Amino acid sequence: MPVKPLKNTSPVKELADCDSKFIEVDGLEIHYKQSGQSEQDLVLLHGFGASLFSWHEVTAPLAQFGVVITYDRPAFGLTERPMLEDWERENPYPNTYQPKLLVALMDKIGIEKAILIGNSAGGTLAVQTALEYSERVEALVLISPAIITSEGTPSFLAQLFGLPAIDRIGPLITRFFLSRSDVFIKNAWHDPAKIPPKTIDGYKKILLADNWDKALWEFVKASKQIDLVEELDELNLPILVVAGDDDRIVSTADSVRVAGLIPGAQLVILPECGHVPQEECPEEFLMAVEKFLDQIRAEKK
Repeated sequence: MPVKPLKNTSPVKELADCDSKFIEVDGLEIHYKQSGQSEQDLVLLHGFGASLFSWHEVTAPLAQFGVVITYDRPAFGLTERPMLEDWERENPYPNTYQPKLLVALMDKIGIEKAILIGNSAGGTLAVQTALEYSERVEALVLISPAIITSEGTPSFLAQLFGLPAIDRIGPLITRFFLSRSDVFIKNAWHDPAKIPPKTIDGYKKILLADNWDKALWEFVKASKQIDLVEELDELNLPILVVAGDDDRIVSTADSVRVAGLIPGAQLVILPECGHVPQEECPEEFLMAVEKFLDQIRAEKK
């Protein structure tokens, strides 16, 4: 089956915003943005199919609490998408590699310890990092975290995807998936009628980057199923779990269960809100997070 090359795509740096920054981390050019200033550092972690754009409604308000870092994980946004046949370093796409990359990014920027705020698969990454690098994480805000039902390719599918014939048409599979991105975005909101056109455009920006289909396929192939449920009671730091009451991507019940399995975790359920509270319900989301951050600051005094 012929796999025709993508049309009308560009190098990622040609798609950058005026406030975009690029930094080399572990041999990879990471796209990130930075705002705010103070002794407190917040790193925001996007979910599957998203990018740092998913934080555009809340970055500026959160910057009053400290330095806010948003960045694109490999295979998403404007971070470099290396083709593995030409890549001599560690595979940058597996979800098991992401905590190492996050900590390396923190080192490069000069962040010793951070509050991690993660949405969906970004919540999974936040918990992974807190478990593997506890000394680098001050607190967690988990937004509809994909932990009970986590991202990752089952082992039997990973073996199937590795077959040469399937691997060859893999980019066509990812093209089909993202051709239906409007459906996914609408399912992520409680009220799809309120989705601004700029939000649709922001999520579709990935379709303008060179090799987005091949990189996303490498991500799908490389990502493993991660079971963190049995380790949640090992978390010993301030944690807030936030979820919408109408989450059709990661069920609200799953978020409630996660909060119940973490000692001392706080739980906030936002009414008439879906999978991305930071976008659909930013005011209510910020109220919950600001209260949590105020508690952390008060405990430091």
